[in-house]
Amino acid sequence: MPRKSFVPGAALVAAAALAVGLTGCTGGSGPDGSGADAKDGGAASSNPAAEPGRYQTLPEACGLPSRSAIRGMLPGDGQPLSDAEADKVYGGQADITYDTDRRVGCRWTRETTAGTRHIGLDIQRVVSYDGAVSDDDKAQGIYDDKELAAQIPSGAGSPSPTASSPSASKDKSQDNDKGTGAVPNGASSPKGKAPSGSPSPTSDPSAEPSGSTAPRVLDGLADAAFLNDKLVTADSGVHRDVTVVFRTSNVIVTLTYDQWSTDKTMLPDSQELQDKARSLAGDLADNLSE
Repeated sequence: MPRKSFVPGAALVAAAALAVGLTGCTGGSGPDGSGADAKDGGAASSNPAAEPGRYQTLPEACGLPSRSAIRGMLPGDGQPLSDAEADKVYGGQADITYDTDRRVGCRWTRETTAGTRHIGLDIQRVVSYDGAVSDDDKAQGIYDDKELAAQIPSGAGSPSPTASSPSASKDKSQDNDKGTGAVPNGASSPKGKAPSGSPSPTSDPSAEPSGSTAPRVLDGLADAAFLNDKLVTADSGVHRDVTVVFRTSNVIVTLTYDQWSTDKTMLPDSQELQDKARSLAGDLADNLSE
């Protein structure tokens, strides 16, 4: 008896029918008949991705603050600067980073006979790689960790003392293009008197600020902000470090401002440093929003 010939088309039809039957039993196809991603159970197609942050790039850090603001925070000791010296002091030194769309920074320093002041600026753009978490929420989590690490007291923030602070008004009127300004604490003044508004010498340089100058949450600055203030003693002298951290959308800005004094009996003025740091932070937030 002759053998029956093999028909490929019939075998393909049978295999296809078997596959459809198995798929129907397992429920593995999506509503459009396509296979669903096994790691999300098919739910990903119905859930929209979280919103991206407002910022997709970062500005050049050394150029973000105004030259006049930096000049006011780095007062001299009465000696005018040459054009080259002014460019070096107020132009800042950019941080070395490997991705300027994700992180940039800048540093400014001015040394005087009364001590040294430093300004540091770090700007970080946060990107969430989790489709269920927005860039803003990811940035808020990082900000919260920073606030927790700084041990900022919980509760409502206090208003900025910048607007009504006598020392802030005094500083603004004294700053000028030659780099002179409020005499840093520890500098000599006529007749041996301490500069107006300076703290009296104290035997307890570890004392922390209190009242309106205490570390606190800042209201009215960007989406969230806090200020920290620490007084540190070292063999070489005493220094006060003021830090303002704020979040605007998916960008976190950390501003540091410190003053060193070789005279441990003359403490850097907490009110002055905080006022100037808070004022610059407000300018930075405004400049980022433009």
